Amino acid sequence: MKFAILGAGGTGGCVGGYLAHAGNDVTFLARGAHLADMQKNGLTIHRSEGGDIHVADVKACTADAYQETPDVLFVCVKYYSIDDAIALARRVAGPDTLVIPILNVFGTGEVMQKELPDITCLDGCIYIWALREAPGVIRQDGKILRVFYGFRPGQDDRLAPKAQEVEKILRDAGIHAHFSDDIRRDALQKFAFVSPMGAAGLYCHAVSGDMQPGGRARETFVELIREVKALGEAMGVKFEREPVEAGKKLMDASSKDLTTSMQRDVAAGGASEFAGLVDRVVGLGKKYHVEVPMYEKISAWGKEQQIK
Repeated sequence: MKFAILGAGGTGGCVGGYLAHAGNDVTFLARGAHLADMQKNGLTIHRSEGGDIHVADVKACTADAYQETPDVLFVCVKYYSIDDAIALARRVAGPDTLVIPILNVFGTGEVMQKELPDITCLDGCIYIWALREAPGVIRQDGKILRVFYGFRPGQDDRLAPKAQEVEKILRDAGIHAHFSDDIRRDALQKFAFVSPMGAAGLYCHAVSGDMQPGGRARETFVELIREVKALGEAMGVKFEREPVEAGKKLMDASSKDLTTSMQRDVAAGGASEFAGLVDRVVGLGKKYHVEVPMYEKISAWGKEQQIK
């Protein structure tokens, strides 16, 4: 299969790097110094566990220069770049291409599908601690690398055999892949952690250690999870793990100095995923008639702060 990876940061760099290291046909769609370094020196993944990975011969180009039709297009950009991802998919995806977004924002595949009615856009999510450390270099902390993807209820699943094959390819490359039979459940389970962590961290100026037992940041984090849980229940989602307890357990097992990419983006003064991780929940609350007062409070605060 031909894989195209849009976005070669922590998420796309690891997914694509593992696939390429295992001998798969992978093209990274990137830009700037990161692209130039990959083209010259390859891609390195510094892993805190398991030893480093280096892919010397990297296929990489800008999204505009990409002219192939991939079997799988992994969308690994930030949510604020979703329009660019839609434009790329519209240009390069064929009738048998699987578009798999693995962003932090719940329901990204559905958003893309509305703009791409003739293309198969799944939904997906990823569990990983990774970031771009330098041009051509990704740092992966810990050994967690789990990818979930699948068809939404009622979606045309003609390409299900191909999606099943992708699971095996990912697993053979060392990625714990799950072709989900309920992607809304699995994606919302992850969102019920990453959205509250990002929102509480930003609003309370907090790192992960501040959201461990006790204090305002912890209370805010837990309340946000409760609101996502209520939203999921209104949507008919049956969680495999109770979100509040699962979120607290994961937070308490984390190191004490973690921040989210949204916090880092806001601190740098650039665009962030605030609209997808906070405002989107407010919108879904209205759609499903679920009260989300803490999200509404943080959304209003974000507008006052002019967070992008």
